[in-house]
Amino acid sequence: MASTLLSRQLALSLQVNLRLAAPGCRYVSKAAHKTQVDFEYDGPSMKTQVPGPHSLELTKRLGEIQNVAAINFFCNYEESRGNYLVDVDGNRMLDIYTQISSIPIGYNHPALQKIMTDPQNVSAFVNRPALGILPPKSFPDKLTESLLSVAPSGMARVQTMACGSCSNENAFKTMFIWYRNKERGHSTPSDDDITSCMINKSPGCPDLSILSFMGGFHGRTMGSLATTHSKAIHKLDVPSFDWPIAPFPMLQYPLEEFVRENTQEEARCLEEVEDLIVKWRQKGMPVAGIVIEPIQAEGGDNHASPAFFKSLRNIARKHSCAFHVDEVQTGGGATGKFWAHEHWGTDDPADIVSFSKKLLTGGFFYKPELQAEKPYRIFNTWMGDPSKNLLLAEVLNVIRRENLLAEVTRSGKALLQGLHELQAKYPGLLSRARGQGTFCAIDVCNGDTRDKLILTTRNMGVYLGGCGDQSIRFRPSLVFKEHHVHIFLNIFNDILAQHK
Repeated sequence: MASTLLSRQLALSLQVNLRLAAPGCRYVSKAAHKTQVDFEYDGPSMKTQVPGPHSLELTKRLGEIQNVAAINFFCNYEESRGNYLVDVDGNRMLDIYTQISSIPIGYNHPALQKIMTDPQNVSAFVNRPALGILPPKSFPDKLTESLLSVAPSGMARVQTMACGSCSNENAFKTMFIWYRNKERGHSTPSDDDITSCMINKSPGCPDLSILSFMGGFHGRTMGSLATTHSKAIHKLDVPSFDWPIAPFPMLQYPLEEFVRENTQEEARCLEEVEDLIVKWRQKGMPVAGIVIEPIQAEGGDNHASPAFFKSLRNIARKHSCAFHVDEVQTGGGATGKFWAHEHWGTDDPADIVSFSKKLLTGGFFYKPELQAEKPYRIFNTWMGDPSKNLLLAEVLNVIRRENLLAEVTRSGKALLQGLHELQAKYPGLLSRARGQGTFCAIDVCNGDTRDKLILTTRNMGVYLGGCGDQSIRFRPSLVFKEHHVHIFLNIFNDILAQHK
């Protein structure tokens, strides 16, 4: 049975490859002209089912060392190029998932390889310092050149971290410290504060909370996990905090056809936010901060309007809560703007903006009033990695030099248009196409069918990811162009046409 399925898939792959070579044969789209000479491959090339035999062998070996239940397949990163990921069995896939939205300018970009081979940069890669106590001499300049050059509006301070979870974890700590200093009227803790915190008691460990949203994902460490509400598997068996959880608007698509209904839904959620803030204050657990994603990614690519986020920002001000925008997945250009919150059109979007993934390092930008004054309050050994700032500075150069945000807008328009055409052609299978830039998603009729389509598409040479209960999410790199869009659309169309 498996052999028959593989034969059918490989036959379809051959049909796809032949059709890609024939510009006149297009079902839902047409070939886009390449605007420049790429350093990558011309298209997918499949040799085995994925995972192939070598991947399976490596998975078995690693399974004797650690849990491998989440592994998809093993990769040959040396052979991967641009938008194409090559696995250890020689299968070459168009990667529209990019390490869960984390590859900014494709695999093995020549500009980044040049940075790696520059003798002047060797020290940054060989010597990883404890940044909080012994930073390198170039660190202020490199932060200015990289992260501060893309700082969100109204922010000129940044704290680097190693990953998205620890970025949010320390952003939460920053909000709590800020809130307590505000309550005291100064930053000097009392003797009672100092002694009680050592035994996990109030007032040193205050009864404060962070308000988050159902469907949100902010990480898997303890504080971040308390604000993560996307999948039970993330939270199961782990103790958590009693913090308020607000409903995130469940909008109807296309947005322009359901303006009245969506406005009412957002108003309902905003009212619930205020009610929760009041309720938790009455419980003796005031809300010190609100955390939200501009687009709920892991939870199902859920959108809300700029008006919703502006109103939420005003609610945070009204109730003296810090407002934390989590741009770990949305930041770095995938929505067509460097930060997704720029689509809101406000000069004062947040008090804290966290980041990671496409920015290669983790961390958070913050307003000056949220600066923790004493040493070791926001601290760990590495607090980021200076070598990542070197790479990020060059990524930003490539983005500017190649005008990649405009490229994302063009490619995103083609992708979303193609998704709308597919859902019109297969209404029983697909619905709710949505997105900003190339940060797109589409719903499948149910979760099982979604998972089967993702696996079949992978065997045909396109690597996709899922999110929420039944969504496929698209997370290409910033060098994803219109001709890549059409490669995907044609392959996916063939798969949908043969779906039973």
